[in-house]
Amino acid sequence: MPSDKKLIIKEENCPKNHRCPAVNICPVGALSQQGFGVPAVDYGKCIKCGKCSGFCPKKALVLDAGN
Repeated sequence: MPSDKKLIIKEENCPKNHRCPAVNICPVGALSQQGFGVPAVDYGKCIKCGKCSGFCPKKALVLDAGN
């Protein structure tokens, strides 16, 4: 399990002009979005599966290994 990874939102890559479809891809409901804003991550729910980061065509959601 990739427990050393963390989901990072790259706001500069997010177009912020539509409902983020990756919110619905998350199997545990860890992503949410207010209006057309940048998605927010509930790190208490995130299982670091990478489905959202693999789905996002703009690479605004990145599963990062950290330092």
